[in-house]
This record gives sequence, C-alpha cells and structure tokens, in this order.
Amino acid sequence: MNQFSLKNYQRPIELEAPEGIKKVLLHSCCAPCAGEVIEAVVAAGFEQHVFFYNPNIHPRKEYEIRKDDNKRFCDKFNIPFTDADYDKDNWFARVKGLEWEPERGKRCTACFDMRFERTALFAHENGYQLFSSTLGISRWKNMTQINDCGERAAEPYKDLTYWTFNWRKKGGSTRMVEIAKREKFYQQEYCGCVYSLRDTNACRLQHNREPIVRGIKFYSQEGCK
Repeated sequence: MNQFSLKNYQRPIELEAPEGIKKVLLHSCCAPCAGEVIEAVVAAGFEQHVFFYNPNIHPRKEYEIRKDDNKRFCDKFNIPFTDADYDKDNWFARVKGLEWEPERGKRCTACFDMRFERTALFAHENGYQLFSSTLGISRWKNMTQINDCGERAAEPYKDLTYWTFNWRKKGGSTRMVEIAKREKFYQQEYCGCVYSLRDTNACRLQHNREPIVRGIKFYSQEGCK
C-alpha cells in the first residue's frame, strides 16, 4: 500500500463496500473529483482500477488535460488506469434533442447512462463485482441522479453492483479541494460538455464576468486563482 497516503490521510471514515468486496472499478471524471475518492479507497486497503471514460468532455484538448492529470495521480499510487475511447460522435448522438436541457436535467441523465454503461461492461468483462464513480463527490451534481444511473447500468449483470457510497460525507468535499491544491490539479471551470461550456459562459456574460479560458487555471496552495 502507498505509504504517502497512510501518513497523510486524516479523514475519519470507514469504507464498507457491499458484501465486503475489497476490489472496485472506479469511474473517474477528473483528477479534482478523483483525488479524495482514490485516497480514501487506498487508505481503506481496497484494490482499485480507475476507468476514464468521458466522451462528453469538449474539446479534445480539454479531455487530454483532464485525463493526463488524473493519470498522473494514479501513477503516484501505482493504480491501474484505463483511458477508454473518446467516442464523442456517439456521445453527441446519445444526447441529440437534449441540447437545451439544464444542468442536472435529462441530458445529464443520458450522459451518465452512457458513461456508466461502458464502465459496467468493462467491469463485467474484467471480473469486477463492484464499481463506483467519482462524479458523486461534486456538490454541483445530483447524487440521486448519479446513483440511479449507476444502478441502472449494473442491472444487466447478475454479479455486478454499483456502490452508492456518499463520498461527500465526513469532510469528503473539503478534502477534495485540499488534495486538488496540494497536487496542483488543473481547475476546470465547467462540467465538460460543449453545452455546459455554452451555458456557463452565458451565465458569466450576464454577470459581467470574462468567459472561460481553458487550460490555464490550476489549484494552488495560496488559493484558487
């Protein structure tokens, strides 16, 4: 087990997976969300494999930045990391007709369904009985929506369970930011898809703020710049 995590991990939490399973496939959306979840799982002595499947992220350069940061952190712990297909054309087809849905609406459900279905298939094909996602730790996300999508993705596989653990509890959200600052993760300013980028910039315009400039903002110990 990685000694760095054992020395520095202070969050008072006991992880108990369904049926005592100690091996988990973890769908990850980005390094800032993944940091606390990965450290919690490492500190608990679980075996984990990180699965990066996020064809929603736009544009490709943004996808690569988020993926590379996530892989860098996994490499620090010697955690297997799978970069799945960037099949953006299939993603656009999946959300067609939902372009003007609000955040946390039907478009997000379709997006989560697609990403979790692929994760569940990978879990089934590679002998995992348990999978979860880092998406739920973000306060911008609807945890019920995420858990419903995860459980729905697991349904076709008899021996597969989606772990609906609340990663936010007992300081998880706070630790998420602390780790992001410590590791100087890339600090994305929109969820990921072209529609969230559009809507976030529209909101900024309404409040006389500058539009998002991708790829230049990082967490720092001095605070979020």
